[in-house]
Amino acid sequence: MLKNKKILITFGLLLLSLSVYAQPISVNSLRYWTAPDHTRMVFDVTNTATHQISLLDKPARLVIDFHDAKLKSLLKQPPKDHPLFSRVRSAPRNTKDLRVVVDLKTAVNPKSFSLNPNKTYGHRLVVDLYDKTSKSNKYSARAVNSSKQVTKSVTSKVRDIVIAIDAGHGGEDPGARGPRGTQEKKVVFDISKRLAALINKKPGMKAVLVRKGDYYIKLIKRMEIARAAKADLFVSIHADAFKNPKVKGASVFTVSKRGASSKVARRLAQHENAADLVGGVKLSDKKYLTTILMDLVQPDTKRFSRNVAGKILQNFKNIGHLHSQNVQKAGFMVLKSPYIPSILVETAFISNPDEERKLRSAKHQQKMARAIFKGIVNHFEQYPPGNTYFALNNTNKHIISRGDTLSGIASQYGVSMRSIKTANALASNKIQIGQVLKIPRG
Repeated sequence: MLKNKKILITFGLLLLSLSVYAQPISVNSLRYWTAPDHTRMVFDVTNTATHQISLLDKPARLVIDFHDAKLKSLLKQPPKDHPLFSRVRSAPRNTKDLRVVVDLKTAVNPKSFSLNPNKTYGHRLVVDLYDKTSKSNKYSARAVNSSKQVTKSVTSKVRDIVIAIDAGHGGEDPGARGPRGTQEKKVVFDISKRLAALINKKPGMKAVLVRKGDYYIKLIKRMEIARAAKADLFVSIHADAFKNPKVKGASVFTVSKRGASSKVARRLAQHENAADLVGGVKLSDKKYLTTILMDLVQPDTKRFSRNVAGKILQNFKNIGHLHSQNVQKAGFMVLKSPYIPSILVETAFISNPDEERKLRSAKHQQKMARAIFKGIVNHFEQYPPGNTYFALNNTNKHIISRGDTLSGIASQYGVSMRSIKTANALASNKIQIGQVLKIPRG
């Protein structure tokens, strides 16, 4: 008798699990994100959605068929002035399926994939729509620089120093959140725009915003944009969170291939590297990203990265608390461009109530932007790239301090000992504390 009861209970549990599994997927909502090269539609669903996508013409339509699915509520309509599509319709199909039809204004190339739940969202179906009439779905240097810039080139033969400013996260990925609900993606974008404005006012410099609005860009795409713009420096700006709300302070990072300089640095890098899983990257993209980032960062790139990071950190000391007194290292994927000096700035811990309040302040955002700007300018005054306004107006001077050697100074500025001796009429390698040396152009 007891055995029969166990069989009945087991059979009942099996039926219950099957009935739960057999429940139709619910399509709960629809969000839109518009990037320069594509539009993203994100369907929030209750489980991995089995679906099929097809294109129809006369008139142009995109059809998304959800298998064994139902609609929870009316789907959000796209903006009326959207360049790719005009409206979204939906209706039951075959008694158990759901069909969503997108009326198109122009031909598109659709790509779709599913994303698993994370801390921010549940299951999602992502549909990326690329304008079929566009010559390329890739970012180009022309597209990157399409926004209005202040023209400051001194002559046609002298180029500007280009700074790629990467506001972290965006779109589907809000980044970290503060106690008051402040989103990282918003405050770092505000700081990035302020930094860009300062750079564009500086003669001989030009800023390129990697992200120009509220949309997500894959980590590898951010690097591609910087390369397409022929950037001399890549600056990624963030405001992370930590489980302990008392943790606070700004920090500046360079890339490390051998490990992080601290536990917090390691955790921050893991969090930022996982951004693609929130923003939406297919497995194939992730494998490609891992492969291409195996390239070794060049020694000069590392040296320049450490130098500009140190100068920015010095400026941060004047406006707030530092999480670390030294430049930190961690394996941030977005910093692994082999030939572009790259740094990542954590402006604050948004999880700290006091720092969240400051990050919401326009005045404090401007202070942060100016500190980063001054560090960048100081770096390029010291190491001006050839054929730039900075190089033509290089007036570097070095004040000798305890421990300095002529060979060390030459290495620091990337020039030869002989050129320093010639510029300063030195008969020997002997130098004195307090002595001022002219540093010739490299």
